[in-house]
Amino acid sequence: MRRVGLLPIICATALVLSSCTAPRALFEAPLKTAKAGEWMSFTNLSKNAEIYSWDFGDGTTSTDAAPQHRFWESGRYTVSLTASAEGKSTTKSMDVQITAPDKCLVLLKTDMGDMILELYDDTPYHRDNFVKLVEEDFYEELLFHRVIPNFMVQGGDPQSKHSKANQPLGRGGPGYTLPAEILSNHIHVKGALAAARLPDAANPEKNSSGSQFYIVHGKQLDERHLQLLQDSRGLSYSQEQIEAYLAHGGTPHLDGDYTVFGHVLEGLDIIDKIAGVKRNRRDRPDEDLKMSMLLIK
Repeated sequence: MRRVGLLPIICATALVLSSCTAPRALFEAPLKTAKAGEWMSFTNLSKNAEIYSWDFGDGTTSTDAAPQHRFWESGRYTVSLTASAEGKSTTKSMDVQITAPDKCLVLLKTDMGDMILELYDDTPYHRDNFVKLVEEDFYEELLFHRVIPNFMVQGGDPQSKHSKANQPLGRGGPGYTLPAEILSNHIHVKGALAAARLPDAANPEKNSSGSQFYIVHGKQLDERHLQLLQDSRGLSYSQEQIEAYLAHGGTPHLDGDYTVFGHVLEGLDIIDKIAGVKRNRRDRPDEDLKMSMLLIK
């Protein structure tokens, strides 16, 4: 009868079981290198965990079990996962490398959601000026001050920041204009990014505002409409451009008169949301629609 010896054996077994069931953080990324702005997926391989806490090393976190994440600037980041259960936790870390995108991209954040803008290299004055203003935080908390459904949404007036309700807007800027860069290969299809400007009577050279821009919402078009425009205004669309207008709609009557210097690469549905807001008789939204921008680099 040696019952005394059973207690240590039972305790030792309990310790082994406790150790075996402790949470273990483990994950992998199918790709450890990506371009800024691309989605990166993380596969969670943790064991015995109930709560997950991710730190992506860029100031953002997540509690999703298996998140996707975007890094907006190039560099090396340490991604960490902490897996927890019953007050115990372990952490696993991994380095990922983010490289600069191949194109000039800007993240446009709005109260309705985010868009990614691509800026064209063949409109360098407008591209470089837009990038400069973005990096200076010029657009921070400015408004979409003019919204016209089936036409466009407009912003970039510095006077819109902290403006009073019903205050007339649309005449502000950085104190300079830009020479027109109107090219036939860039058209006003839905999602086109273009520079606002003063009318021809006061601006015969069609110089662009230094900061105000619009994004085309547009309307559906048919081939007859496009042909009439080509005949009446001397325009000549390629087959690819015609197909783009027929598929997505736009505002082709602006072609040849305003500089198109980019387009919405991602987030066309956000334009629809902005175009659908209630607005006053000056086409200013009843509730302020703020923006901010970040250069993806």
